Amino acid sequence: METANKYFIPIKLNNDIVVTYRTSPAHVGRLYHSVDFIAPLETPILAALDGEVVDLKLDSGIGGFGQEFDEHGNYIEIKHSNDEYSIYEHLRKNGGLVKIGDSVKAGQAIGYVGETGWMADLGPHLHFNVHKYFSSGSEDYEALKINWISPPPNKENII
Repeated sequence: METANKYFIPIKLNNDIVVTYRTSPAHVGRLYHSVDFIAPLETPILAALDGEVVDLKLDSGIGGFGQEFDEHGNYIEIKHSNDEYSIYEHLRKNGGLVKIGDSVKAGQAIGYVGETGWMADLGPHLHFNVHKYFSSGSEDYEALKINWISPPPNKENII
C-alpha cells in the first residue's frame, strides 16, 4: 500500500547523508517500506508533512548493535491527514524540539539525529517511515510505501 499524502524528505540531504531502504535488519515485515538516513550526530530532523505530534520518547541515552536495544530508542510520531502517521526514530537523548499536542509544519525542525535504540551497524541515523494503524495496539501498524514530493536523488548516496 502507498501513502495517500505526499511527503518531504525529513532531513536535508548533502554528501554526508546516505539513504538506505534495505541495509537495516529491521526493515522486514511491517517495516519493509522504512528508510534510514545515515547522518552525523546532531543533524536536524525535519517534519515531513504538516501534522500533530501524538507520541514521543526522548529520555533514553542507550543504544547498541543488538535488537535488545530496540525499546531504548527515542522517537517522535506525527499524525497527518488520511490517518497516516510518520515516525522519526533514534533521536539523541532530549533531542526533540516539540511536545505532544504541538502542530508542526512541513520542513520544521523537530529534533536531532542520535544513536539510541537498536542501531544495528548503521551508526547514527534517522529511521523514518509512514504508517497506518490497523488496530489499537502501539505496534499494530504497517509501514506504507512513501509517496515522496521530491524523491531522494538517484545517485551514489543511496544504497
